Amino acid sequence: MILVTLGTQDKSFTRLLDTVQNAIDSGYIKEEVIVQAGYTTYTSKDMQIFDLISQEKLDELRNEASIIITHAGVGSILDSLKCNKIVIAMARLKKYHEHTNDHQLQILNNFYKDGYILKLDENQDLKEVLEEIKKFKPKKYKSNNKKFQKIITNYIDNLK
Repeated sequence: MILVTLGTQDKSFTRLLDTVQNAIDSGYIKEEVIVQAGYTTYTSKDMQIFDLISQEKLDELRNEASIIITHAGVGSILDSLKCNKIVIAMARLKKYHEHTNDHQLQILNNFYKDGYILKLDENQDLKEVLEEIKKFKPKKYKSNNKKFQKIITNYIDNLK
């Protein structure tokens, strides 16, 4: 099963779902596709689409998925990486009114450059990225929380 997550952004992201639908129509995706669409309204005879689902259900679907295709939101990417999944991400773009700015491009490019995810550029065919999976070995995600906690603790201690 392939899980597609669009997060909870209040702007539509049909561009990503169109890309997935095209890959299904072309026969490149043969697996079941489940979509957490958030506020994106979309109709498909091939994808099972939910608006918003509980965190527990989303975690369950993430664990079952063979591939996760997502918007380039930090939370969606990190939650997927924590499940040790292959992640394909596409940035929401301001020019398509999918977000208020293009910060997701920076997020997408940084995770891609560091070897954590595969990226789907706006003019790229999903087939190309699905082919990359065959040779892609994602970098194992390692949290920096302890490092940040130490920095914050040291900062607070120095204020005293």
